[in-house]
Amino acid sequence: MDANGHELAEEAAPPPSRAPGIAGLSTPYRVVAALALGALGLAACAHLALVFLHVAPSNTLSKRHAETIDAWIYPEFEQNWKLFAPNPLQQNIAVEVRAEVRTAGGELTTTGWRDLSAEDAAAIRHSLLPSHTEQNELRRAWDFYTGSHDENGKPVGDRGGLAEEYLRRIALDRLTPDHEGGRILRIQMRSASRAVPAPKWSTETTDTQTYYRELPWWKV
Repeated sequence: MDANGHELAEEAAPPPSRAPGIAGLSTPYRVVAALALGALGLAACAHLALVFLHVAPSNTLSKRHAETIDAWIYPEFEQNWKLFAPNPLQQNIAVEVRAEVRTAGGELTTTGWRDLSAEDAAAIRHSLLPSHTEQNELRRAWDFYTGSHDENGKPVGDRGGLAEEYLRRIALDRLTPDHEGGRILRIQMRSASRAVPAPKWSTETTDTQTYYRELPWWKV
């Protein structure tokens, strides 16, 4: 009470402070968060272990689990040492695609060749932080395909079918937004290879003609 005998209102007690992070959650949510973090940690450790076995020198463990390692690594996580290769690439290789499309009106048309490599280059040009996918997805997919097929397009290993499916999936992903009004029936891809010309001060002569390698038509 105050000096005049009036009763004073009690001040509201401040709410209890909440512990930061997971400790501030209720017990069920803490259990869920702990399980999720544990699963992510195990997945990260498993991924790092498989990548390490892939890049490490051949050993008993990597030989025993070769199929499991390859199934996880290829094609998205493949590692290579081309940055330090004694024979760097001396050609500019562009990957192009065209499609056979059934239009909304029922007409069957074949598109012109579309330079997917040029589109990737334009997407990263002048970018301070270019996307790793934009730089390497298409290039690595083409290398994966050519490394698992002969000049006639026949698979030379167990990964031939996977390489073809991966390359076709990338091409369709690029083409679909431009043909929403029609239906893509088939696609065909090719490479356009051109040797890097010799520098002006060199007396070396270089054949800079563009050479094409066309793949067969693939049904979608």
